Amino acid sequence: MSWVETLRSALDAVRAHRMRSILTMLGIVIGISSVILTVGFGQGAQDKVKDQISALGSNLLIVSPGSTTSTTGVRGGFGSASTLTLQDAEAIGDATVAPDVERVAPQTSSSAELVNGTTNWTTSVVGTTTSWPQVRKRTLTAGRFFSASEAAQGANVVVLGADTASELFSGPVSPVGQTVSVDGAQLTVIGVLASSGSSSSGTSEDDQAVVPLSTAKRLTGSTNASVSTIYVEARDGSSLSAAYQEIEGLLTNLHGVSTTSADFSIASQQSLVATANSTNKTLTVLLAGIAGISLLVGGIGVMNIMLVSVTERIREIGLRKALGAAPRVIRRQFLVEASLLGLAGGVVGVIIAVVGAEVLPRLIDQPVSLSLLATAGAIGTSLVLGIGFGVYPASRAARLTPIDALRSE
Repeated sequence: MSWVETLRSALDAVRAHRMRSILTMLGIVIGISSVILTVGFGQGAQDKVKDQISALGSNLLIVSPGSTTSTTGVRGGFGSASTLTLQDAEAIGDATVAPDVERVAPQTSSSAELVNGTTNWTTSVVGTTTSWPQVRKRTLTAGRFFSASEAAQGANVVVLGADTASELFSGPVSPVGQTVSVDGAQLTVIGVLASSGSSSSGTSEDDQAVVPLSTAKRLTGSTNASVSTIYVEARDGSSLSAAYQEIEGLLTNLHGVSTTSADFSIASQQSLVATANSTNKTLTVLLAGIAGISLLVGGIGVMNIMLVSVTERIREIGLRKALGAAPRVIRRQFLVEASLLGLAGGVVGVIIAVVGAEVLPRLIDQPVSLSLLATAGAIGTSLVLGIGFGVYPASRAARLTPIDALRSE
């Protein structure tokens, strides 16, 4: 019997028991679609995290102060101390000391109520320098950022985040040129930041008011030179590690501490991405393993149905053997049937996964990134399952002797 005849015979056998074949494929369909969507969810989550972190600024290093310890021995978390100063930021920006650093943007942050007429909104007031938009990779949808002269004079100007502007101003009137009140001080809105769609440390990057650093100090009544964060942009991605080492060495010398007792911490975008992706991968593997159980159940279903098929067709097998069919032909016949069931289940599972990848993100606001390699691998897996779980039934059919098969009832 040729391969074409074997395939035609296998198709006839599958069509002869349509409902049984559909129920047999169901386990594989569920397993394949679950595995593909699970991997897609994991990949989508990784891409989303990567995009959000990249939106905070490329080639970015974030220098934060260390922790505090109270007189009673209670230790605060990282960032609770005031160990970073403007002098630290100026030293980091010195090209002779840190040649792999491109720009530096020190920043202070405090919460304040902004008032526009009868409308008020509490947001984060960020004090920084003119290099902040370049370091943080932020653009403006309206107006401009404050100038070096305005920063030096501590001018009463403010650049609003997209969400902050929409909360304080409504209608067709542009916020640019309007004034807002902060703790009694009148600040002129000179620009509105474009939405970044990201967040840092649980705070929305679109809900903030950016002012010159000296203006922020005056608003809060602060007289010291401490800053809450220093954002550092490396020259390029390949210089990030070198910039990290230069900053670490510089600050340990300036603060008179060692690397083991440092009163500051440095975080890179790569470390944030790696941490987030590690968590996502762990969850993806866990969920994929659970979905893989469905594949195992589906494979067992294929083997069970093929054993039933062998039992039902004993007389057919005996007749074909009596007419000269070799055991390998019988074995091939049942293996092809099992392969068709597995392959059909895989194809249907892929179709369901593709439809799910289009529909689910609209329902749960979570991206799903399907991989062509994973999809092809899923189809191959379903085929292997069909063959693997069809080996025993096929071998059992091939071992039947013609006389025993023909006289069975």
